[in-house]
Amino acid sequence: MINIKKSQPAPLCLSDEKEKANGDYKCGHVLKRLKDDFHNKCYICEEREPSSINTEHFKPQKKYPKLIFDWNNLFFACTHCNSIKGVKDNLIDCTDNSEIITDLLKFEIKPFPREKAKVTPLISRLDINSTAQLLNEVYNGTTELKNIEGLNIRNKLIREIVEFGRLLQEYYDFGLTKEDKEYLQKKIKQKLSKEAPFTAFKIWIIKDNEELLKEFKELIN
Repeated sequence: MINIKKSQPAPLCLSDEKEKANGDYKCGHVLKRLKDDFHNKCYICEEREPSSINTEHFKPQKKYPKLIFDWNNLFFACTHCNSIKGVKDNLIDCTDNSEIITDLLKFEIKPFPREKAKVTPLISRLDINSTAQLLNEVYNGTTELKNIEGLNIRNKLIREIVEFGRLLQEYYDFGLTKEDKEYLQKKIKQKLSKEAPFTAFKIWIIKDNEELLKEFKELIN
């Protein structure tokens, strides 16, 4: 999970649909706008180009019916994460950019097959603790079915982490030309961008290593 900036203003169709008995909050360009705003990634697990997508209500519909058509309450999520989140609230709002999520939560996974992901709250606060719990359930599963889905996401996550580690290793190889280093730095920057999958885990690889942080601090800010 990383910080996201929602586009404004809200799609005009939402106000019209809100007045209908059976209005559709996926009207007009809502899905396209959400896909673009969230970089075609699930806002919870950060899987890119998920095969199954939901228009997710950050504040659950059942608890907050007045927010069903609220543009600021519509998020882009995969079905796996949406079903685990359910009616949970009191979570970190990734569109609230007053705080940096990777300063509130630590994201870790070791690049070995079937290794479980670990998300740790760095500050004891209800929304931070609840979000850490949700993310651990998302990546590691809660039921037999969700365990499989979580493993599938972790396999993609691990492949991304291994590739990121390879780029970092190459960057520090002896004998690289200036052009080689500039090329690798560009590739590393791409891997740390908001558009890349599982960015939070890669940010924490940088944050957790003094030498890497010294070299790439500007890229994670």
